[in-house]
Amino acid sequence: MDRAGVGRVCLALPAATLDHPFGDDHDTYKVGGKMFAMVGGMGGVSFKVSDIAYAVLTESGHARPAPYMARARWVNLPRLDDWPDDELADHLAIAHGLIAAKLTKKARAALGLA
Repeated sequence: MDRAGVGRVCLALPAATLDHPFGDDHDTYKVGGKMFAMVGGMGGVSFKVSDIAYAVLTESGHARPAPYMARARWVNLPRLDDWPDDELADHLAIAHGLIAAKLTKKARAALGLA
């Protein structure tokens, strides 16, 4: 998958938006104003995962802890083509769901996620 593919997958998710808070070379995808995935200027992708997925992915070497975000259980793939497209798309959808679930009930309802 390339950078545009990540964008298509992320923006197809309910109430997802694109932002550039770290500059034009970083695509940040949000739901309810909270980040769930980011494509960096060097071409890597970082995204939120569950505690179990974080342990499995980082210990197996499939992903590395995301710089600055590892404590919040984010992983990083230095290259977008490190995983099959469908598997990466699944992880991005899960990341979206994890962040959306943390929004307030009112926020989820306002975004049509309730």
